[in-house]
Amino acid sequence: MKRISQYKKLFGIEKEIDLKTLKKEYRNLVKEWHPDKFQDGDAKKEEAEVQSRAIIDGYHFLVSIAPETIAANLEAYTETITNSGIADYFHRGLLLEITFSDGSTYEYFGVTKPVYQKMIKSNKLNRFAKRSIYPKYTYRKSKRALQEG
Repeated sequence: MKRISQYKKLFGIEKEIDLKTLKKEYRNLVKEWHPDKFQDGDAKKEEAEVQSRAIIDGYHFLVSIAPETIAANLEAYTETITNSGIADYFHRGLLLEITFSDGSTYEYFGVTKPVYQKMIKSNKLNRFAKRSIYPKYTYRKSKRALQEG
């Protein structure tokens, strides 16, 4: 959740993510912080390189959790959570990453340690996730996929 807040702040987004507005702000920030605007040796050049990386990462991240992106991928996501079991999972901080038996991996943001502990103690992992994880947390498709053996 901290990452979401940081990126929203960077792009000046206060509520829901709108892709058109996000793209416009992304272009403005890239113009402002592009490293090529600064001479070699200029102290601002290093800062611009760090800022431009954060801008690019933030843009891709926010696009992946935008309502329009979620809606466009809802059918595939619903297919996965309905028909594929959980093959693997990993929790760190407030991030829960679940890899499904169909090979897709999703990240869920804001999952607390007590919720995660309830999940792993549950004798019906898939059922718990369908009731307590999938409908309640912001998610995005992860770039990682189940490794083929």
